[in-house]
Amino acid sequence: MRIASLLVRAQPEHVPALELSLPAIPGVEVHRTDIASGTLILTVEDGEGYAVSDSIVAVNLAQHVMAATLVYEHNDETLEPETVNSNEVA
Repeated sequence: MRIASLLVRAQPEHVPALELSLPAIPGVEVHRTDIASGTLILTVEDGEGYAVSDSIVAVNLAQHVMAATLVYEHNDETLEPETVNSNEVA
């Protein structure tokens, strides 16, 4: 699972429209808006058929978005442990 949190900036008059339109992007959920400051806080989670990175790009390209800043990213996919060669000297 991959998840990211974004801080999105827009003109205050466009915040309500973005609050309605951004969740149409796969994996996007709006958690908080502040119309006065023109900010939205949202999360993006990966899912079947799309990646977090694709959804972040879509948020950046959404109409009325001035900026989208990555605040947090988490990836819980485990890596395969490295095998240690018994012939290696420590």
